[in-house]
Amino acid sequence: MNPTLLQQQIDFIKEIDKIKYIQRKTKLIASDRPENDAEHSWHLAVMAIVLAGHSKVPVDVLKVVKMVLIHDIVEIDAGDTFIYDTAKNHANTVDERLAAQRIFGMLPREQAGEFIALWEEFEAGETPEARFARAMDRLEPLLQNTSNNGGTWREFDVDYATVYEKKKVIGEGSESLWKFAEKLLDESVEKGILRKHPTGY
Repeated sequence: MNPTLLQQQIDFIKEIDKIKYIQRKTKLIASDRPENDAEHSWHLAVMAIVLAGHSKVPVDVLKVVKMVLIHDIVEIDAGDTFIYDTAKNHANTVDERLAAQRIFGMLPREQAGEFIALWEEFEAGETPEARFARAMDRLEPLLQNTSNNGGTWREFDVDYATVYEKKKVIGEGSESLWKFAEKLLDESVEKGILRKHPTGY
């Protein structure tokens, strides 16, 4: 083993410990404690393994797991952007791309290239694996908010139409999970934990 390569890998492993300090707006299920990025990524990885059979098309589960485990590492530098924040651009930002190059660039060249490619694939959302990974990313906070009496929806006064627009990405990865998600959204409106405009949307 090349000692230089090993040291690069160890340095990367130590660096990503910082993801444990990145807090998200969403709270843990049945809790008032904010979730951190490491917990979020772990949860998505397990979800991907458990729910892979619901993907629209067969996917490389290991690739999906890799994507969800690394997709938020860039937030070590760029910070977390709340999905319902209307003041920020949610597309690939310059800060995120610089973060990907810096953090993944700590790894040996071949691994760095793989991680950057996986991150870019997830962000583009065009492959079956990326679509399913993104479905997991949108489903988890939905489960949290519906278990927390509306959670961030009520805290930040987010309406049904806005939530629906953000969550419909789930359908690109799984028809059955999207039907399940739609049912949860409808039930949330009925319970009064998600506000719907008088127009019905």
